[in-house]
Amino acid sequence: MKLDANVNFDQSAKANRTLQLKSTGTIVALLVAVYLGVPLVFGQDNYVMSMLVAALVIGGIALSWALLGNLGGMVSFGHAAFFGVGAYTSAIMSMKLGLPVLLAIPMGGVGAVLASLVMLPVLRLKGPYFALAILAYANIFRILATEWTSMTGGSGGLASIPRLPQMMGIDFSSKTGSYLIILTIVLIFAGFYYLIRRSHYGLALRAMHESEDATRVVGVNSTLLKGMMLLVSAFMCGVTGAFNAHYINFLEPDYAFSGLWVTIPIVAAIFGGYRTITGPIVGAVVVYLIDQLVFKAIIPSGHQLVLGVLLVGMIVFSPDGLLDLARKLIRRNHAAT
Repeated sequence: MKLDANVNFDQSAKANRTLQLKSTGTIVALLVAVYLGVPLVFGQDNYVMSMLVAALVIGGIALSWALLGNLGGMVSFGHAAFFGVGAYTSAIMSMKLGLPVLLAIPMGGVGAVLASLVMLPVLRLKGPYFALAILAYANIFRILATEWTSMTGGSGGLASIPRLPQMMGIDFSSKTGSYLIILTIVLIFAGFYYLIRRSHYGLALRAMHESEDATRVVGVNSTLLKGMMLLVSAFMCGVTGAFNAHYINFLEPDYAFSGLWVTIPIVAAIFGGYRTITGPIVGAVVVYLIDQLVFKAIIPSGHQLVLGVLLVGMIVFSPDGLLDLARKLIRRNHAAT
């Protein structure tokens, strides 16, 4: 019996090592594909590269939204506030204080974190009350950006925002250079999200979903953990907004705090699978590219309608998103063969 147990243990360990090697190989292949393959194949096509940059911007917001919803258990309709505050903070620091762009971008995230601090009192609210309260904050920040003319330029906005720099022979203000920057930002956020979810904080946050009262009984400070997730989510969204400000070189309140920075990332996150880390990113790329390259070409006006129908279909037939649907199809094909 002992010999059989040892044999089973060795086989299990060998299977785990094989699985880890396969996972590592897949990750390396994907990194090579997105960092080298995409620029080599599409680098000369500015239109496609601009689509990819826009998709990754949405992916960054979708990831920050999914982190707050998946770990913090809060549905936000106000992420436009973090996006807009991050964009304005970075633009103002680089234009008025002369801060280098690559330092101003993370400061945009810090600005969004500071903005989120005023939202902490609404953590006591739940469900739609929290969602509506944070939406109200987004409108407040949009009004502030419109009225604070001396700093933000008012409704006329800020023009000639410094572009992304040129370093080591790479022009990061170009489409390909911008793609590499936003890709790196999104992947760093995904890695950070992974580390949080695997930590004991992530375990406590997942336990809170099952029963918040029960976790309080065992000493988990649920309000503190929710607050931390709000700050992390705000930072991620603020950095994404800051990158976008330097990418488009222009900013005005109605654009920076537009409701589209909420709706499209939510659609992308749900479409890809908001309970996973890769789902919101994959969903953003798939949803945005299909919408812009296919649906918009077929139906120039009202093309988002098709996207809405697809989203409804995904929620009905595969609530866990596109990646879960792909896994089911692969398993079904393997079972059939």
